[in-house]
Amino acid sequence: MYSGLVYFDKGVFMSRLFLVRHGETALKSSQRLWGNTDVELSALGIEQAERLRDRLASEKIDFIYSSDLKRALVTARTIASRHQLDITSCPELREFNYGKVEGLTFEEIHRLYPEYSRYLVERGPDFRFPGGESPAELGKRVGKFTERLKEYEAEETILIVVHSGVLRTLICQLLGIELRHIYQFVPKLASLSIVEIYSGGAILNLFNDISHLDHLPPA
Repeated sequence: MYSGLVYFDKGVFMSRLFLVRHGETALKSSQRLWGNTDVELSALGIEQAERLRDRLASEKIDFIYSSDLKRALVTARTIASRHQLDITSCPELREFNYGKVEGLTFEEIHRLYPEYSRYLVERGPDFRFPGGESPAELGKRVGKFTERLKEYEAEETILIVVHSGVLRTLICQLLGIELRHIYQFVPKLASLSIVEIYSGGAILNLFNDISHLDHLPPA
């Protein structure tokens, strides 16, 4: 009897991606849009990174990539300390550039720049804040890195430490989903997601897991 389910023919296993969002920052990335601003991890963020380090300590990791912004790079270095691996820092993995509204909360944007309020709701692919970049431009930038992932051989595991906007974009690009869906993924600070890539396509096996942060105060 036909169940109505369509099964994905995975094909040959190619690589596994551990996608990590950096930890909390001293200037509260959980509340403010810091984007390209190079803010430091907070004490909580460092502890979150250490929890990720411990969780991934026994995993096979072959390569590590990170945004070149401090909050991601320090998170990556903390995890890498158990693997004796070098980190490749990538400017193309920097967070979305929010331009004039960098560092503001959504409430402050609505109050100080009410003319942008509707864009925060619509979130069209071509909208940009003054001095910033659009989601489409972010997608083009991150796409240069996504192309690099095609170079890896079968059964290699790659750790990628990035920011919320970049992580959302990577997932959409890897799964072949239109970038207008990036806001349907909401990665938490210091979360772990896993994508497995096969010759037939990619599978999101884990998303937004923060079980390693049990008993830590919320960000």
